[in-house]
Amino acid sequence: MVAEVMNNLKGKRVLIVDDVEADRMLISAFLRRLGCRVFYAHDGVDGVHKARLIRPDAVLMDLDMPNCNGNDACKLLVQDSRTKNTPVLFISAYATPEDKVKGLMSGAVDYIAKPFNFDEVRLRLSVHMNGKSTTVSYEGSDAGGGASQERCADSLNELLFRSAQVYLLKALDQAPGLHELAKCVGTNAKQLNHAFKACVGLTVYEYLREERMKEARKLLASTNVSVSEIAAAVGFSSVSTFSNAFKERYGTPPSRFRKQERVG
Repeated sequence: MVAEVMNNLKGKRVLIVDDVEADRMLISAFLRRLGCRVFYAHDGVDGVHKARLIRPDAVLMDLDMPNCNGNDACKLLVQDSRTKNTPVLFISAYATPEDKVKGLMSGAVDYIAKPFNFDEVRLRLSVHMNGKSTTVSYEGSDAGGGASQERCADSLNELLFRSAQVYLLKALDQAPGLHELAKCVGTNAKQLNHAFKACVGLTVYEYLREERMKEARKLLASTNVSVSEIAAAVGFSSVSTFSNAFKERYGTPPSRFRKQERVG
């Protein structure tokens, strides 16, 4: 398998866009061992210029750079007919779910976290350079084939779900509304609901309600906190609304559920 991947990468042109020289040298030394032809750029502006000239097989792009950051540079490459089919993989030490969402929305096909795992670098590059059409425009342009676009769309769904999940679970009693949540993760309400349905089979509202019920169940079983306090803690404005929702979900009112748990 290793030999096959190395042969796949031999002779491929890779542009490394990173303002940190040590990182450029580290990954370029590894890529040269795989037989790649390596080129450098020190910021986003330089990276876009060199990508247009070199027409690389792939671009490894840092996120946080002076003059022009990775997201902005990636958008320029995707919009340019000369580079729109060149896969851009972000390399960053700050690969939060929000960063990944922004990266995919700007046109990147993947993320590689720093410090580098070189097996991961090799395999991800091999996957994307052997199917360069994986670059996806989420506006429905002519980029990419069906299977590749579906894979990227699946990645986007997962990243949107994971990113939104952070906001929802951070404080169940103060969870943002659907439109506010969508804005927080850089999408719209329809796309966010689609992502939740694709990942967990529930809408955003259904998922939040389920998480609230699970947390309430845990608090009822393991603490002496009053039912009214638990209702407030998981985001219900009244005890009666909470009790009805809990009974609908678990088949018994919260007070009776607590007694059954204690007896058991």
